[in-house]
Amino acid sequence: MKVEKHSIRKLAALAGSMFGILVAAGCGDDTGLEKRYPVYGAVTYQGKPVAHGTINFMPDGGTGRAAGAPIEDGKYSLTTATQGDGALPGKYNVTVTAHEISDNAELKAIAKGGQFHHDKDFAKATANAKNLVPAKYASLTTSDLKAEVKPESNKFDFDLKD
Repeated sequence: MKVEKHSIRKLAALAGSMFGILVAAGCGDDTGLEKRYPVYGAVTYQGKPVAHGTINFMPDGGTGRAAGAPIEDGKYSLTTATQGDGALPGKYNVTVTAHEISDNAELKAIAKGGQFHHDKDFAKATANAKNLVPAKYASLTTSDLKAEVKPESNKFDFDLKD
């Protein structure tokens, strides 16, 4: 059987096109979640960057997938499932917590990420730590911070007030 060069080129072009379509469509990741979009920004209090803390995006209405990030030098980049993957499109209520960190062993638990798995050192530290931002921003019922993540790159800056 004789295969013409023209047919091989057509097959190669078709295979290349199919590969491009699959890549463009995104084969997804192994999280099983829909596509997430970058969400980043700045958090300031009284016009100054919040040195360290945590920001959380909770889906409006209480259903859906939350996203969060540490705040470092006033900047954050959200994670939903894998580091820095962003958030799913939708409306969110936003909370911010930031506590003073000192040489005290209990307060060091905050710096080590104890807030993410709620260990006993973190519980002690939270009770004793001075808030660096008003406590109202730590609660969904009093924060009043909102964001709508769109299917594109999203930047949200939050300037916290007393």
